Amino acid sequence: MQLYSTNNKNLRVSFQEAVFNSMPQDKGLYMPVEIPQLEKGFITDIEKYSLPEIAYKIASTLLGDEIPATDLKALIEDAANFDAPIVKLDKQTFVLELFHGPSLAFKDFGARFMSRVMAYFLKDGEQLLDVLVATSGDTGGAVALGFLGVPNTRVTILFPKGKVSEVQRLQLTTNGKNIRAIAVDGTFDDCQTLVKQAFADDELNSKFRLTSANSINIARLIPQTFYYFNAYAQVKRQGFATIVFSVPSGNFGNIGAGLLAYRMGLPVHQFIAATNANDTVPRFLETGVYETKPSVQTYANAMDVGAPSNWVRIMDLFKEDRKVIQALVKAYRFTDEETLAGITEIFEKFNYVACPHTAIAYLATKAYAEENPTDESAKVFLSTAHACKFPEVFSAEMTAKIELPEQVKSLKNNPEVYDELGKDFEGFKEYLLKK
Repeated sequence: MQLYSTNNKNLRVSFQEAVFNSMPQDKGLYMPVEIPQLEKGFITDIEKYSLPEIAYKIASTLLGDEIPATDLKALIEDAANFDAPIVKLDKQTFVLELFHGPSLAFKDFGARFMSRVMAYFLKDGEQLLDVLVATSGDTGGAVALGFLGVPNTRVTILFPKGKVSEVQRLQLTTNGKNIRAIAVDGTFDDCQTLVKQAFADDELNSKFRLTSANSINIARLIPQTFYYFNAYAQVKRQGFATIVFSVPSGNFGNIGAGLLAYRMGLPVHQFIAATNANDTVPRFLETGVYETKPSVQTYANAMDVGAPSNWVRIMDLFKEDRKVIQALVKAYRFTDEETLAGITEIFEKFNYVACPHTAIAYLATKAYAEENPTDESAKVFLSTAHACKFPEVFSAEMTAKIELPEQVKSLKNNPEVYDELGKDFEGFKEYLLKK
């Protein structure tokens, strides 16, 4: 597998190099030189395969001979050792539950695969691998659990102080070992900027072996395609030939993975990008002007991103053609008030408790269905996090229905350890150099 930078189409690096360097020095993002097509027979018969079998087929098709078949199969079986079921709400509407992994969020797919790929490539005696990650809520917890105890690695997680839920914070700050957490006095965008500045700093790169665990890392993007193919397999088993995906979108890595799956041959009828007040992409699709703005805090905190890093990958996938993207991706935005109303509606209509991100995806699905009443596709909206992470948005009746997972119960018994920093890069750089 060869990759190039979105800022330099002539650059060529291996998958291993892209995994460890995560971001090219020209500040672009890595993309595959070729996007291979899956055999039509595999897509036609996809309902016959399990999630690990589907995941292996996708990964081996993309990676080629980067990892031997036997090792890749073992890696995937270890990384994707939990389910991603669709739950039927009505005749055409399904929720894809992506929160059955250890951190209770969809990021487990990417973080577990990436950590195991890095551990596979790491050699004994090599320089310590420093993993930097910015989180708006769920990425950090998934990365922490994915890398916890992995030899020769150290993970530094930056999160916006006071802007993550209690469970999300505890998942970042109670690990110890090779995981350290920093509360940044700013937004997720500030955290993300600090990480990007660190990768571009010559002194830090000369002293440390830096890599990213954010969705800018290609090893995060690839495994997120797995659950799109697996969801299609599940709706085929229920008699549907076509599918529509509604994706809660912040940094646009999740829907970017779906679009990569589409380019590989997954027959998706329509993608829906569901956003909150942080609506950079919907505004671009409407006006043609790509203008970032400072992120604002909402109930769907993992989507509070004003400058989505992965949008450049989506533009690259479709050769910067906004009209092509407009036809394939419909974008909707919802306020906090609408989000709360969506949570209530899902509960009252379907007796289903949805987190704020999931509710936004549901609202976008509903809006699309109303605009396209003749579309007989299965409408699948992604549930990206367990409801227990957001207790402040639920009524007492809803809360009573939420089963608290054992891993959450144990979190509250562990001591929290984290540092606090401002959003200035010099302070972060000094922290890295001295710690």
